[in-house]
Amino acid sequence: MQALVGVTGLGFASYFLTLASLPVYAVGGGAGASTAGVVTAVFLGVTIAVQTAIPVLTQRFGFGPVLIAGLLAMGLPSPLYVLDDGLVWLSLLSVVRGAGFAVLTVLGATLAARVAPAERRGEAIGIYGLSIAVPNLIAVPAGAALVLAGHVGWLSWLAASPVLGLLLVPTLVRSVAPEPPPGPAGSGRAAALAALVPSAVLFVVTLAGGGLVTFLPIERPDGVLATVALLLFGATGAVSRWRAGLLADRLGGRLLLPLALVAASVGLLACAGGLVAGDGWVLAGAAVFGAGFGAAQNLTLLAAFARAGEGGTTAASAMWNASFDAGTATGAVILGLLAAGIGLPWSYVSVAVLLAAALPLASAAARVAVHA
Repeated sequence: MQALVGVTGLGFASYFLTLASLPVYAVGGGAGASTAGVVTAVFLGVTIAVQTAIPVLTQRFGFGPVLIAGLLAMGLPSPLYVLDDGLVWLSLLSVVRGAGFAVLTVLGATLAARVAPAERRGEAIGIYGLSIAVPNLIAVPAGAALVLAGHVGWLSWLAASPVLGLLLVPTLVRSVAPEPPPGPAGSGRAAALAALVPSAVLFVVTLAGGGLVTFLPIERPDGVLATVALLLFGATGAVSRWRAGLLADRLGGRLLLPLALVAASVGLLACAGGLVAGDGWVLAGAAVFGAGFGAAQNLTLLAAFARAGEGGTTAASAMWNASFDAGTATGAVILGLLAAGIGLPWSYVSVAVLLAAALPLASAAARVAVHA
């Protein structure tokens, strides 16, 4: 577990360092504000595409070689960002790094399910989530600050951190059970389909999260409210993602997952009201939404693994991670179009209603039905 936390933390630190900073860097290089997000879109688009291939690659080459290739693909190109701030160059590097990130996301979640016994799987996935959330809190603002201060060289070298994770791969691979032999034809697809319902719930939740993270800073451009709100969102999300795993080991997810959606919906409604009535409600809403958001991540991943069965964890992880990234990207696009027509507060209300409407889906997702 310690090796997994180390590999995950180093890999996601690289991702979060560049998430908010590369669009700023691109604008400094002459890109328009409306096109700066292309770098992130390219990165996540490649990530989603490559995630679908990870189960096949793992079956053929094993966890270790695929994970090593992913860490190298994420880390080695990062120092090259300092060479040019053009949109084309940044996007080309993002293609390679996005492929490496696909490996890290799919195998990280898969290995989290394998490093602990079944009765402590929720706790293991919770700790894995915490190892992602902590770099998120630190690296996103740090990366933006480095670029704004003109220290792109420092950013580029710090973003090479996944290479250090290579030192931990042998320990990690020795600590997990070997990949099960390939099942009958179509078994990987069956596992992915079994994970579809919890992944659909995750898509709705991350759609809401993408809308909050993207547009709250734009709606409150002074930066103070948005910064504090997003810190609260990240902090409560980190804690709830960790603790939800412990609770799930004891209580199961049949009640916890719907409750997580209720919390996310109520929190987003509070954010919407606060944008009109007062900043305090925005802060409270971001904290409550973060709690629901973090818990839903853990609980949907647990449900996806339980429904897919032991031999389908990698396929289920690929489906879950693709839904996470697709939901985040969709929220950033759809909320923008919606806000242009009805305003951001009513857009948040609409998404809160969507979260509430997904409650029956969350109840169905939490019912374990392992595929044949």
